[in-house]
Amino acid sequence: MKPPSSLQTSEFDSSDEEPIEDEQTPIQISWLPLSRVNCSQFLGLCALPGFKFKNVRRNIQKDTEELKSYGIQDIFVFCTRGELSKYRVPNLLDLYHQYGFITHHHPIPDGGTPDIASCCEIMEELAICLKNNRKTLIHGRLSPPLPV
Repeated sequence: MKPPSSLQTSEFDSSDEEPIEDEQTPIQISWLPLSRVNCSQFLGLCALPGFKFKNVRRNIQKDTEELKSYGIQDIFVFCTRGELSKYRVPNLLDLYHQYGFITHHHPIPDGGTPDIASCCEIMEELAICLKNNRKTLIHGRLSPPLPV
């Protein structure tokens, strides 16, 4: 007797064993208004572009081109390089550079928290981006965007 398919692989399996077609829907960005903190800018939030995990297979080229078409200039990345590999986007930082994005890579292991010095550095970089009216995006690992 064969076990149900949900038991055949680990819930956290990110393998490419089954050919699943790349996601064709546009990457969703939620724009968080920062008016509550006396800033006229908006901060973009989205899931990890190009990620492949479980039954989701985003297209890294298409997602990156869409980010460029939205006018994104700076991207804050909190995934570790190991996590980028796990989600099948090991060259994402290089791709961002090729597309001309300014990348602020501050790796924080999943479930971890940055120390105070790292938090201050992130906040300072973010404040500079927003003060200079740069269209800025933060992406998480796999989470869908927040409703606005």
